[in-house]
Amino acid sequence: MTMLTFGTAGIPASTKASGDTVAGLKRIAELGLGGMEIEFVRGVYLKDHTAAPVAYVGKKLGLKLSCHAPYYLNLNHADEVRRRQAGGVLHHAASMAAKAGAKSVVFHAGYYLKDSPEIVYDAIKAQIEVVLDKLQGEGTLVKLRPELAGKISQFGTLAEILRLSKELPGVAPAIDFAHLHASTGRYNSYAEFSEVLNRVGDTLGREALDDLHLHVSGIEYAKTGERRHLNLADSDFHYDELLQALTDVKAGGLLICESPNIEVDTLLLQRTYLDLSPRM
Repeated sequence: MTMLTFGTAGIPASTKASGDTVAGLKRIAELGLGGMEIEFVRGVYLKDHTAAPVAYVGKKLGLKLSCHAPYYLNLNHADEVRRRQAGGVLHHAASMAAKAGAKSVVFHAGYYLKDSPEIVYDAIKAQIEVVLDKLQGEGTLVKLRPELAGKISQFGTLAEILRLSKELPGVAPAIDFAHLHASTGRYNSYAEFSEVLNRVGDTLGREALDDLHLHVSGIEYAKTGERRHLNLADSDFHYDELLQALTDVKAGGLLICESPNIEVDTLLLQRTYLDLSPRM
């Protein structure tokens, strides 16, 4: 039976060796969780000699690892040189993530700026293709996952990331349900969550539902979208209905919790999911 794996966005707060990725992986296993997203959001902090132990320990502990590329990359930058540099940042993050044992790299693709959505789509797709070609040429096996955006100024509607995933081999969606809720003011019920999952399956096939990469947290939002992540208990997010929808569609993959209380909410989500899931 296909099951979801639950992990934290970054090193658990209760890790004694603060900032140590290997120690963070060991803490993940101690907590009874199954994965972690390595956070390169401020910069790619691993090097060849530090990534190798991360890969070794992650594999030894049987953990699923992903990575989040730096926030500052923008594949639709108005300056062409900066646009290519952003592609270089994504390539570097993906290469190092693979060396650390991660199977996926999540990234915010860019901003619309003053361009039309179709022009932005073409510009971002072109930069992703360059990165994919480089990774393929190097023999680097890692999926690039554009993330569903949390602000209306950001590229990354559900339709856009599904289209990229369909048109580009090596690309798959990163679906942030908190972002979807924040950017639309909707998508906070069992029926709406099921609609999203059905769209993924209809567009990309059953294999996409078996290998999802999800972000979940509480979220504070306004008319322009996301303001900040919240703990689930402090938000209006119906995570129990999301987990029921995921259970009913028999989803697999990695669910990463981005709540400020990181491992507390991750464990809450895992417990709720296991209570909903049929026993083997």
